[in-house]
Amino acid sequence: MRTTSSSLAVLSAFVLGALLLVAPVATRADPVWIAADGADKNSGSQSQPFATLSAALENIDAQTTQKSASNDWRRIILRGGIYPLTRPLIIRMDEVSIEAAPGEHPVLSGGVEINGWKQVAKDISGLPESGRGKIWVADAPKTGGHALEFRQLWVNDAKAIRAREPNGENLARLIAWDKKNQVATIPAEALVGIKNPARLEMIIDQVWEIAALRVNSIRIKETNALVTFKQPESRLEFTHPWPPIIVNSNYAAPFFLANAIEFLDSPGEWFEDVSAGKIYYWPRAGEDMTSAKVFAPMIETLLQIEGAPNKPVSNIQFKGITFAHTTWLRPSAQGHVPLQAGMFLLDAKKLSPHGTSYHPGLDNLAWIGRPPGAVSVKNANHISFENCTFEHLASAGLDFQSGTHDDLISGCAFTDIGGNGIQLGKFSDANVETHVPYNPSDEREICSHEIIANNIVTDCGNEDWGCVGIGIGYARNIAITHNEVFNLPYTGISVGWGWTKMTNALRDNFIFSNRVHNVGQRLGDLGGIYNLSAQPGTVVAENYIADITPSPFVPDPQHWFYIYLDEGSSGITVRDNWCPAEKFLKNANGPGNMWTNNGPQVSETIKNAAGLEPAFQDLSK
Repeated sequence: MRTTSSSLAVLSAFVLGALLLVAPVATRADPVWIAADGADKNSGSQSQPFATLSAALENIDAQTTQKSASNDWRRIILRGGIYPLTRPLIIRMDEVSIEAAPGEHPVLSGGVEINGWKQVAKDISGLPESGRGKIWVADAPKTGGHALEFRQLWVNDAKAIRAREPNGENLARLIAWDKKNQVATIPAEALVGIKNPARLEMIIDQVWEIAALRVNSIRIKETNALVTFKQPESRLEFTHPWPPIIVNSNYAAPFFLANAIEFLDSPGEWFEDVSAGKIYYWPRAGEDMTSAKVFAPMIETLLQIEGAPNKPVSNIQFKGITFAHTTWLRPSAQGHVPLQAGMFLLDAKKLSPHGTSYHPGLDNLAWIGRPPGAVSVKNANHISFENCTFEHLASAGLDFQSGTHDDLISGCAFTDIGGNGIQLGKFSDANVETHVPYNPSDEREICSHEIIANNIVTDCGNEDWGCVGIGIGYARNIAITHNEVFNLPYTGISVGWGWTKMTNALRDNFIFSNRVHNVGQRLGDLGGIYNLSAQPGTVVAENYIADITPSPFVPDPQHWFYIYLDEGSSGITVRDNWCPAEKFLKNANGPGNMWTNNGPQVSETIKNAAGLEPAFQDLSK
């Protein structure tokens, strides 16, 4: 591998940190055991395992208190099986290892299994003729005395499709977009006869994001339909300037409609009638609903590791654990209008005249919220996830929010995730305008010295197409190395936030020897690797980036790039990255960027070394 001495020094420092990170100070002779067929009244021994992780954590906490603490590394071993969670597990203790039993596959699941499927024997109002005799029905699970509402369904580990129109990869086109009156005009045929909006949603392509809008009213006018939307998303969607909805003589924004029984016309589609408490599903070929394993998600976060700035949680290890089946219902309650990388708008407006005290020339203001992670880490250090799997998740996979340092994500698989696979660092607080540079006086808030290495990240952003594989906000000394990132709707690896040349918390990040391919499959204005804002000392080096094919629905099929340094990008070294052409963008960059030897001329040695290292190759099988 061709590596400069400066890169070797950076990489050596990160590797040394990782070695220190994963070496426990001691091991306990008798670990606590958990089994799906255990009981929480048991002792927690291998022969008498607990049934839940919460019982094991309580047992360890009690023992620690009784023994006035010790330096033992407390081990919890999970046998294979599914461990359902009805509320998030919260870990505030130190020095715990939670690991899979050798050769076994434990799953922490926020889902509920749906049984009792029967073939529909009578006519169902609104069901298309094509589905008659092919649809199966089951009772929706109940929570709090009401039918559980959800937006995802998994059948035999395959994600089912929320009934939509058009089907598959097809999209319809807007006819008109009336900002003043907040009305969208669409072809009436797209509604397939629906006149009552009920719980109907419209999902609209906004160049580098999508919006999910709940339909409020429909008015048919000849061959068109005039559609209005519920609040608060209607006001946001029609007033925010970025990302844009484009409807002109050359291009009309694509959309599809979802969540109506009238759209249940293809194998793999499902619809929940929340008011009746029924779930309808058209099985795919080979699916036997009398024996199928069907899960709907119930909770949005499975696990929270959370300390305080003055008392952070430290030294927690996860090995071989699968995190699965989370929900996210905010789009069903308030719509979803994102700005970028899945960060959703709470408020936004166009500036006239342009410019603020912190950003001359700025033409818009925005305030954002952060989508939830299945696993959330805050105010913690020396946390590791090794050989874990994050799958079947509604929003983000693993979320390091703030106040974290010296953590490791290694050998993990992130797949079938609705939002960002990994999100790390601040992306602006909800009460701070998003272009204000984040640079806190208390640097303990800043996520730093994190390692994301040798992971598979694929099929993320499959609900919110504008999400990314690995998304880093304001953070420093983050090593993103030897990951394989592929099959994504938008950008592969995104580092930075704020669109600013001003000093901020970003610096010294290291994006090295990753294999990024087959990204940008649905949206435009993207990069295989994307950087934003001033981040002195950041290095993007020796990555492999290829196979970016623009979607036929983007407004500009050429506006994608292997490496994309966007607004304010400064102090970044970009060198020795292999890609099949020198297709790069330097948009409104600041000073100090250095570009050296990027493109198809980069050596085969560098090209072939990118991606998973030999010890992790089995992840890709």
